Amino acid sequence: MSKVVHPYAHRLVILRGWKSRWIARKNYATNLAGDVLIRRFLDKKLRGMYISTVDIERNNKSLKILVHTSRPGMIIGRSGEGAAKLKAELLKSLSKSKISLPEEVKFDIIEVTNPDADAAIVAYSIAEGLEKRLPYRRVLKQMIEKVMAARGVKGARIFIGGRLGGAEIARTEQIKKGSIPLQTFRADVDFAREKAHMTYGDIGIKVWIYRGEIFNEDKK
Repeated sequence: MSKVVHPYAHRLVILRGWKSRWIARKNYATNLAGDVLIRRFLDKKLRGMYISTVDIERNNKSLKILVHTSRPGMIIGRSGEGAAKLKAELLKSLSKSKISLPEEVKFDIIEVTNPDADAAIVAYSIAEGLEKRLPYRRVLKQMIEKVMAARGVKGARIFIGGRLGGAEIARTEQIKKGSIPLQTFRADVDFAREKAHMTYGDIGIKVWIYRGEIFNEDKK
């Protein structure tokens, strides 16, 4: 058995819940296909808008999509035009794929209050820096200092791999500060993967952020 365990999946139910929350006895395959299409569409459409996570909640009559972002104004737009347009495009895409939808579809945008302690947002910021052709070592150093200065962060690790600096042979680089207790169940470790799309190929990015231990008393 491999020693590598996904930090999010490793702590499901103990510390955090599922990103899709629904129960279906009949239309399980259709609902699952709908969730996959929604996530793919939003990942592609909202790239560059500092998205943390996309949560999906369903019941018999409604579908609720919760987009967590550090810059909600970029998605909402003037007087909510951006959010309405995005919702219309999403519904059109789902109907084109022949995915049946419930009567009510809600689209909520939630602000992430501490973006420097969110792995997905940090990973995208690194990808943005690399795509702007900034020196990768400087990007890593600046980003890990920014993360460690954020409220509640006790440790961070950033790993990048690929044709760094346009080199012919792919290599890896990583930087670490503080502790990352990956095997401790009560440790709140946030993890994210991202890709920086370069002209000579993609550079893979992985980010781990440790935000302290959570006990039952804290959760209550």
